[in-house]
Amino acid sequence: MARIEMIVNGKAVSVDVEPGDLLTNVLRDKLGLIGTKIACGEGECGCCTVLVDGVSVTSCIFPAFKAAGRQVLTIEGLSGDDQLDPIQEAFKEKAAAQCGYCTPGMIMSAKALLNENPHPTTEEIEQGISGNLCRCTGYYQIVQAITLAARHAAEKGGAS
Repeated sequence: MARIEMIVNGKAVSVDVEPGDLLTNVLRDKLGLIGTKIACGEGECGCCTVLVDGVSVTSCIFPAFKAAGRQVLTIEGLSGDDQLDPIQEAFKEKAAAQCGYCTPGMIMSAKALLNENPHPTTEEIEQGISGNLCRCTGYYQIVQAITLAARHAAEKGGAS
């Protein structure tokens, strides 16, 4: 067992990890951040997507020790001061969630995309979320929501 330190949702944390611990399990089981979902456990569906130093990763296959000294952002870290992130607002406005299970990972992938490319085309949005599977929506509302979030950010003069 080793103790690692990282910044999770803007707060310094120190946590004991075993050599085989994955970031998803540390976030959920040791830090109580259950917004990050586990579905496939193989890095295939994207439900567990979080940002590590601003880059989206599938945390169900990301070794926890690799997060040491890094910034980790989960779905819980997006909203603040009782206010949703613009991407979350856009998902709500466009009814981009049905069962909601994939939604946290989808939103985190969208966040990474818009941080890197604040004005994506529809094709770039589709590519940006291609690692996230949704069995309910058909993706139409999700793409609309990401487009809306990008438009709102542009109107406000910055990325979401």
